[in-house]
Parts: sequence; C-alpha cells; structure tokens
Amino acid sequence: MAVAHTDNYILGLYDDEDLLMDAIKHVRSSGVIIEEVYSPFPIHGIDEALGYKRSRLPIAAFLFGLLGTTLALTMQIYMLGFDWPMIIGGKDFVSLPAFIPVTFELTVLIGALGMVACFMVVSNLKPYGKPRIFDTRSTDNLHVMAINLKSNRLSPAEIRDVLAASRAAEINDKSFEL
Repeated sequence: MAVAHTDNYILGLYDDEDLLMDAIKHVRSSGVIIEEVYSPFPIHGIDEALGYKRSRLPIAAFLFGLLGTTLALTMQIYMLGFDWPMIIGGKDFVSLPAFIPVTFELTVLIGALGMVACFMVVSNLKPYGKPRIFDTRSTDNLHVMAINLKSNRLSPAEIRDVLAASRAAEINDKSFEL
C-alpha cells in the first residue's frame, strides 16, 4: 500500500489589506518564507512586499510578436512572390505596403496566443489539474497568507507565534495530498 504524501500549510487570515501589508513585512523579517498570498482584490505594492521579481511576460510577448511578424511576411512573400505570382491592381508581386494589414493581424494573434500559453505553463494551469483552495473566503472578504511548512526552518508553533504577533484574524492548518 502506497503512503500518501501531503503538503502541510499554516494559514494566516487577515481582514484588512493594510494589516496584511504590515504582516507580510513582519513575517518575512522573522525569517518565515511565505509561499503565496491570496486576496479577493489586487493590492498595490504586494509584489514588492513579497519579494517577487518583475515578470518576463513582456519579453515573451515581444518574441512571439516577432515570430508572428516573421511568419506573416514569409508567408505572403512566398505565396505572392514565388508560389503563385499575380499582378493585382498594377502592384509588384512583392508589395510590402499591401502586406501591412495581414502582418499586423498575425503579429497580434501569435503574440496573444503565445502569452496565454506561457502564462498557463508558468502558472501550472492544466485542464486536468485540481486547484488548491486554501480558504474559500479568500474570494469574498479575507486575505490568506499560505506558509508551507516544508520550506521553513521554524517549527509550526514558532510560525503560529509570528502570525499571532502580526495580528492575524485566524490561524489555520491545511493539508493537501500530493
């Protein structure tokens, strides 16, 4: 019989975003590693408070847009210049100004689809995956700070003490089977 492995978390629940921001600073300065914070709405400055690096999604968007532009121009130049050359409206076979609308549309399409695919891969969003819901009230009125016990050197009792000192409204335990 296989032994089920679990991820154990301690959750700090906060009912005010200013209190949450202060708690993040306090908890991180105490040496506790915060895995994630879930909030019912965006909070300005939370990325910096959690120590997140700037996203590389704009770089991916540029590269996918460049791919779309290259595909569009290559496709049109090959089709209208070599495969089936036709003189349309007295223009040359390869008339770049006539290619602008198709090039723009394919650039935007490939860029958007590529960013969505990158976001889903990086966020580990799979159609067959089961989401981890730490507390259903995180979509309603509470902010949830999830602390993974595996990634912290402090004991669960010490982590609870740190969360209590940061004025958490509730401190709960949560386990997920792997």
